[in-house]
Amino acid sequence: MPQPSHRAASTSSMGRGVLKGAFALLDELRRQGGEAGLTQIANACGLPKASAHRLLHQLLMVGAVERHRGRYRVGGQLYRIGQAWQPHPGLRLAARQPLHVLRAATGASVVVTVLYEDLALTIASVPGEVEPVAPVRDGMGFTLDTAAGQVLTAGPPRRVAGGPEAAVLEREQVMDGVCCAALPVGSPDGRLCAAITAMVPPHRPLRTVAEQTARAGAAITANLRRAARSSVSLPPVLRH
Repeated sequence: MPQPSHRAASTSSMGRGVLKGAFALLDELRRQGGEAGLTQIANACGLPKASAHRLLHQLLMVGAVERHRGRYRVGGQLYRIGQAWQPHPGLRLAARQPLHVLRAATGASVVVTVLYEDLALTIASVPGEVEPVAPVRDGMGFTLDTAAGQVLTAGPPRRVAGGPEAAVLEREQVMDGVCCAALPVGSPDGRLCAAITAMVPPHRPLRTVAEQTARAGAAITANLRRAARSSVSLPPVLRH
């Protein structure tokens, strides 16, 4: 069998190096809150400014980053691609209405998270009363010692039992002024696929919030089941 030439191997290695550098720059933009200057990005990634500038220019050309007042930020094209990521088919769309209903009933900031590496990663969110203290955004991660993390790491995959008795309650243990009720969300076959968490001020009755959060979690599961029975797949969250 013919062996790859040294030039082909070198080109492949260079390609991997360029991709690795580009993703390092994008990850640094994420860590910097979505926007940073060239020198800041280059220093954080350990790259010469010329190399960082060249990579950023290439990312600009494909819409992965944008320039804003001399600084770089994550571009719209990358956001659109990211919206296609589905930790469980249809989960983001299935959660949309139940989260808004829960927010209206409790005033809570509400998030749906999935276990991703060593974080409870937010895939759907609605801000509520505690937003000034604990802002929530899609894509942000919570540590596994939080209520959401405890739900997602409570042993091997299991069948999800509904009801507030399954809630993990957290009363300002992680952040002053914020109490949480987190519950499991079941997939159509009843197994754990996510956690739903309501974050409220301390004066809110947490047990009542847990009951309403359990109903929202059950509604998400019901939406997933309806989608699974349908012959038509759920549409993507964003269409362009």
